[in-house]
Amino acid sequence: MADKRNGADALFQSMMNQGIKYVFGLPGAKVDKLFDLMEYSDNPNAPKLIITRHEQNAAFMASGIGRLTGKPGVVATTSGPGVSNLATGLITATSEGDPVVALGGQVPRNDVARLTHQSIPSKELMSTATKDSVEVQDANNISETFANAYQTAMAPKSGATFISLPKDVLEDEVTTKEINTLSPIAQGGADQATIKTIVEKIKNAKLPVILAGMRSSSSEVTNSIQNLLKKFSIPVVETFQGAGVINRDLEKNYFGRVGLFRNQIGDAILKDSDLVIAIGYDPVEYEARLWNVDRTGEIINLDSIAPEISNEYQPELIVHADIAKTLDDIANNLPDGITLSDELKNHLHQIQKNFLSKDIIPEREDPKGVHPLEIIHALQNQVNDDTTVTVDVGSHYIWMARHFRSYKPRHLLFSNGMQTLGVALPWAIAAALERPNQPVVSVAGDGGFLFSGQELETAVRLNLNIVQLVWNDGYYDMVKFQEEAKYGRNSGVAIGTVDFAKYAESFGAQGIHVDNAGELTSALEKAFATEGPTVIDIPVDYSDNIKLLSTLLPDYLS
Repeated sequence: MADKRNGADALFQSMMNQGIKYVFGLPGAKVDKLFDLMEYSDNPNAPKLIITRHEQNAAFMASGIGRLTGKPGVVATTSGPGVSNLATGLITATSEGDPVVALGGQVPRNDVARLTHQSIPSKELMSTATKDSVEVQDANNISETFANAYQTAMAPKSGATFISLPKDVLEDEVTTKEINTLSPIAQGGADQATIKTIVEKIKNAKLPVILAGMRSSSSEVTNSIQNLLKKFSIPVVETFQGAGVINRDLEKNYFGRVGLFRNQIGDAILKDSDLVIAIGYDPVEYEARLWNVDRTGEIINLDSIAPEISNEYQPELIVHADIAKTLDDIANNLPDGITLSDELKNHLHQIQKNFLSKDIIPEREDPKGVHPLEIIHALQNQVNDDTTVTVDVGSHYIWMARHFRSYKPRHLLFSNGMQTLGVALPWAIAAALERPNQPVVSVAGDGGFLFSGQELETAVRLNLNIVQLVWNDGYYDMVKFQEEAKYGRNSGVAIGTVDFAKYAESFGAQGIHVDNAGELTSALEKAFATEGPTVIDIPVDYSDNIKLLSTLLPDYLS
């Protein structure tokens, strides 16, 4: 007679059937059966259990796996606050299109409606943070519930799903078989009549421009965009999550990234364009009321999901289809030799020269720290195209988004939907696990770093090669400089100073102080050559932050 299986066994096997490599989380009595299976399994296909220091950071790590691979990362926690601590991480994942399956322990079914220890309405709580939130009532439904949550998380628009697991359900006997490995869901390309219409619009446009959004960053879509550009060389503007769509060979097509403030070269190019081809664009990245204000040209919206229509975003043509297949059909149907006018090419070349001049490090008479561009230049010289760079939220993230180059999709990661503090280090841990043979860099401010800095212990425990840069100035500076621009003073932004090198050493990581720009290169070289995590504490001079608010466009809206 075969051994009896319970709900935990079924869930464990279901994760293996879907190829889950890692489960991030914290233990607790409601999920200890599942954690015990993961800890002691000798099955080579078993997911590796990664114990973290906080549930929110576990959710960030799972979302990092989702963003890097396009397949759901998994987070598991116990009941009550173990579940509620997931909320920020799951909201961020859902907003920014990162697939995650979250597993939350729950009190036994007959205690759910009582005021018992750690009893909260988990399913209802998570319903607003996820694409779908369910509670399993029968152990025989666990496998199909996980399979559907996995599929829903991955389907466009990707995001988080949540499964509430009562303790007694995980303990109950299971008599049904687990769901097998799911087949990928294929979406068709646009029909030929639509392709013909798109091609005619592109041929008749004076300045067609691609706006590459978050769903342009899959390898398939990126390859199709690059093939289209080889057929017809036109400008491309990336969103923050579209970073890396343009590779080195096509750098002449790169006209910056857009996000936050409407004063970038990308904004100017979009405004001048008489045909914007928005590919995988999501308004949460950069609202159309900013970049589409007072434009007179048309918009083609090409995406795997239907767009959100607003007063500021009403595309003349909406194409809901497989993005890569549709782009390939467009490229194949464009005429050979299609090109922009010589006059326009010269104009774009001059714009690019002006754009590149913004990367030059300014001369300073009395520097009060390291200039942001000095940090970016030093880091740019240290990394290669395979380096994953994760960026937290703060003033540093605006500087990085505008000036740091990345030539592969999903290798420069930003939180630009929720702008969530603390994502960088957890994402870096996910990247170091998923890409173990490539360097990983995490960039954070002193404020955001301490939202998840306790996970430095996790990185040390796993011996992950992560270089953590901390831009240190003693303020929540992204708020500070905007307050000063509005009111001439700041409020509520001063924070205490921390010696981040000693902080790193207390966790068993390497800590390095940098006092000036001249020490940056050697510090980075040492960090990249060191096994395990290194934290570099950099005093940053943000006195040029006001330039981030400078007006490039006459109708710039602050």
